[in-house]
Amino acid sequence: MEEIQNKYIAVSYKLYTTNNGEAGLVEHATEDKPFQFVSGFGMTLPDFEKEIVNLNKGDEFDFTLTKKQAYGDFVEERVLDLDKSIFMINGHFDHENIYQDAYVELQNEDGNHFMGHVLEISEDKVKMDLNHPLAGKDLNFKGKVIESRPATNEEIEGIINRMHGGCNCDSCQGGCDGHHEHGEGHHHEGGCGCGHCH
Repeated sequence: MEEIQNKYIAVSYKLYTTNNGEAGLVEHATEDKPFQFVSGFGMTLPDFEKEIVNLNKGDEFDFTLTKKQAYGDFVEERVLDLDKSIFMINGHFDHENIYQDAYVELQNEDGNHFMGHVLEISEDKVKMDLNHPLAGKDLNFKGKVIESRPATNEEIEGIINRMHGGCNCDSCQGGCDGHHEHGEGHHHEGGCGCGHCH
């Protein structure tokens, strides 16, 4: 079947990772709240989209993306000790948002947004992990296609507006930018409003 660009696709799935031979559930998109995207916009991992895009409504799937196809290796150099002064608001440390195990949105000097995971807070430093939460892991997706059809102009316009207007994928604990990145977290490589990590 020939791939159609700009398809509106909605899927329910369970996402598992394997650690020491044990499979663990890390994310669940239900039929009531499926993961939705429009193909051809880089909203999700390329290999995830390839597996899904030519399936039909009602089709079930079960596939695994290697860490290379997903979010790459865990990189120790992306775990940084940042000066606590970076997180000051009006002369006070931002305890409300910066606390151990929190996921926070950061911005670099080029204006790019990405997510950081707070590992530890000391007297003058914040240890932050800038790896995607699913870095270093193979991802097994098991699910079902809820909808698959050509996207409407309104849906495409909505996607473009969200991509240019920025977004927060608050439940993905990963980057919207892919990032993403997750949204992981999501996010999906720059996808928005989905609440899921790829």
